Amino acid sequence: MSKIDVIRAWKDDEYRSALSLDQLAALPANPAGPLEIGDEDLELAGGGASWSPRCISCIHCSDTSSWANSCATS
Repeated sequence: MSKIDVIRAWKDDEYRSALSLDQLAALPANPAGPLEIGDEDLELAGGGASWSPRCISCIHCSDTSSWANSCATS
């Protein structure tokens, strides 16, 4: 299987489903990891907090230790 075919098989579900069992067995693992994320993995995923402290000023903050509503140095 050529490199182009391997990459296409990793990216294209329809192409991958048309491969024979021998071709699928010869297909190396995708270096990006699994193609699907299971429910258990999704439950463990972090992020998406509804609030995160940040400055409301457009000036870059040099003092973020207090995370006040605006920068102490602005």
